[in-house]
Formats: sequence, structure tokens, C-alpha cells
Amino acid sequence: MKRLCLAAMCAALFFAGCAGRSGGGDSASAAVDPSVVVSPNFCADTAYRFVADQVAFGPRTPGSVAHRRCAVYIVRQMWRWCDTVVVQPFSATLWNGTVVQGKNIIATVKGNKNAGDRRIMLAAHWDSRFWADHDPDEANRKSPIVGANDGASGAGVLMELARVLSAMPPAVSVDFVFFDVEDQGVPEWADAYKDDSWCLGSQYWSLHPHVPYYTAVYGILLDMVGTQQPRYSKEEVSRTYASGITNKVWNMAEAMGHGSVFVQTETDPILDDHYYVNRLAGIPMLDIVQNGASGSFFEQWHTLGDNMEHVSSASLGLCGEVLLKTIYADYPALGEKEAK
Repeated sequence: MKRLCLAAMCAALFFAGCAGRSGGGDSASAAVDPSVVVSPNFCADTAYRFVADQVAFGPRTPGSVAHRRCAVYIVRQMWRWCDTVVVQPFSATLWNGTVVQGKNIIATVKGNKNAGDRRIMLAAHWDSRFWADHDPDEANRKSPIVGANDGASGAGVLMELARVLSAMPPAVSVDFVFFDVEDQGVPEWADAYKDDSWCLGSQYWSLHPHVPYYTAVYGILLDMVGTQQPRYSKEEVSRTYASGITNKVWNMAEAMGHGSVFVQTETDPILDDHYYVNRLAGIPMLDIVQNGASGSFFEQWHTLGDNMEHVSSASLGLCGEVLLKTIYADYPALGEKEAK
């Protein structure tokens, strides 16, 4: 998953920056007082359970039994709260020529009567990696991982967001997109390199959206959001393509007292699903992704240690709460009188 400081990406970002795309509102948008924003409660323990449920299937590598069972699980969960659920099958060729069958899962919570045609997109990837290529034990580096943080954490937060949004619909429809075959890029031990070997599900969806001519006001991608020491910086892809919504989220987090987690630090680009959604689908999407101060994502990244032992329910809850306040600040739920 994800390479930092790619030359081709930097060139693409330069041209995007020249085009002046800001995405999702004014890039200098001021923070809203979170105390006046009415939003539902995000249950961190429930999100944690959704993460644990995914991990319990085992490594969710494309083509595995665990992968098939987890897809069924996500679809069934989303049908509990969403108005529609679509499974988008696709074929993808990995860096080594292996062809796998992927499934993007797209579910929608319709907004309230004030939503009109407006919609936003919340996304994460749900597959886990074939190879623990960063494991400290060389013998483990060709083994699959369960990806508790790298995959399951973002998907777990999406499920809890769907649950609470459905009970109190905002004035915008929300599409939840679970991308597949995100984390199967070239491993470190391979004598090869291909930028576009990552994020194959989002590449496919961006070129073949589940709804023709699909668009959204903005998108927010969640990746590795369950680490025990969360830290999210403003990485360059998000700043270039989606500066408006990026600043809204970071300003809201700061106003909520989470400025030490959503740090106002600008960092290098990260290759993640949002890059292709921005470049290929033209939807301004930011990435809330673990980005440790040391320059690495987190200690257990792409190792067999990426398990539930290193997932924090508090981190999941913090991320979910910030997103809910951000969404309802712009798209409030109906008041009691309006609902009648």
C-alpha cells in the first residue's frame, strides 16, 4: 500500500494545483463551533466490534474464503441501515500477472427531505494484504496479513457511520464505498516496481462508477484509523485536490480539541484510493490516513502484527465523531417541527 513522494504523482499534483481545484468549500473556511452542531452519537465500541468481526474471518486476500465471507458480511451489515447496496464485481491483474476477482461494495443512506440531489462519499478499503513484506522476521514476508488497522479499521468506522446516519439522516445523501484490491501492490522483496499496482478497486470504480455520471460534493477516505497513537497530517494529494473539505475536517477536529491528532502539518503525497478518485473520477476526495511523525505509517504496517491487539476503540471513535460533526455542520438533520 501507498508510496510516498512519487515523481509521477508530484507532476500530476503540479498540474492539478495550476488548475486551482479546491473541492468541498473555501480552502480558508473557519471552524464551526462543534457545541452548536446537533449530530448523533458515534459508538466506538460498536465500530471496534465491526473491525473485530472482519479480522475474525482471517486474511481477506482476494480469492480467499475469508475474502468471500467478509464480502457477504459487509453487504448484510449495510443492508441493515442503507436504502441501497450494490456489489460491483471486477477483474484485476496484480503486479505479478495473477488475475483476481474483486468486489467493490457501495451502499447509500438517503438524506432527508432537504437533501435534494446532493451527496457525499465516504470510503475505505476492505481487503488485506497478501504479503507481510515489512515484517521484522524475513520468514513471514510472503505470508498474508489480517490487516486490522490497514483495511478493517476504516471499513468498521464506515459501518458505524451508516448505522447512526440512517437513524438521523442529514440533509445530504451519503454513499459508503468499500474498495477492494487496494493493498496488493508490488511487495518490497519483489524485483519490480509499478505505481498503478495499488488501489485497483478504486481505479476500476473511478473509470466505471456504479451509477453512470456519478458525482459527489466531496469524498473522504479512511485508512489505518484505528492505531493506538493516531496522527493525521494534511498530505499533498488532499491539499491539492480537496483543500476545502480537508480544511473543514481539520478545523473541526481542532475545535473539538483533537488538534494533536489532526495536526496542521503539510506532508508529502500518499498514493491511496483518493488519488484515483480525484484524478480519474474528478471528485474532490481527502485522505484521513495514519501518518506517523517518524515518517512511517505505524509500527505494524504490512506485518503480521497488524492485528486487533493494536487497534484502539478510542481512535475509531475520535475519527467517527469528527466526521459526524463535519457532515452535520453543513447538512443538518431535520428538527422536530420540520420532521412533522
